Amino acid sequence: MIRAAGTVICTPMWLTHLAGAHGRFGHPFEGLSRLAEAGEIIETTDERHHEAEVYRLQGDLMNATGDQEAAERSYHRAIAAAERQNAKGLEIRAATSLARLWRDQGKGADARSLLAPIYGWFTEGFDAPVLQDAKVLLDQLAPNLVR
Repeated sequence: MIRAAGTVICTPMWLTHLAGAHGRFGHPFEGLSRLAEAGEIIETTDERHHEAEVYRLQGDLMNATGDQEAAERSYHRAIAAAERQNAKGLEIRAATSLARLWRDQGKGADARSLLAPIYGWFTEGFDAPVLQDAKVLLDQLAPNLVR
């Protein structure tokens, strides 16, 4: 109803949630279409508060399609957008996604070098799922970990 009236406030956020649902149900291309729509709205309206998450999820969906190069580019864009906004929670989320991709590509040292300093910024909130995910990944990437 809001969009029918021509309003797009918060639409990128809702499209991102919809894209994530498409991804969880195994439809990454449908999710990417929703993210493209969200990106157009962001560029048109300059409503950028959800931009980093759009790029991060785009990376996840590109990775799901097998395009790891595009996924990596999207993760870098997500990190850059979060840095511009000083959005540490979004930055660690994007960095965790990129570090996970690099781990899967056998670039564990690069993954740890990216993620450890960002995780180190946090002094509280370690019960938050995003920080728990980052910690689990860092533990997996520990250089002295014997497997």
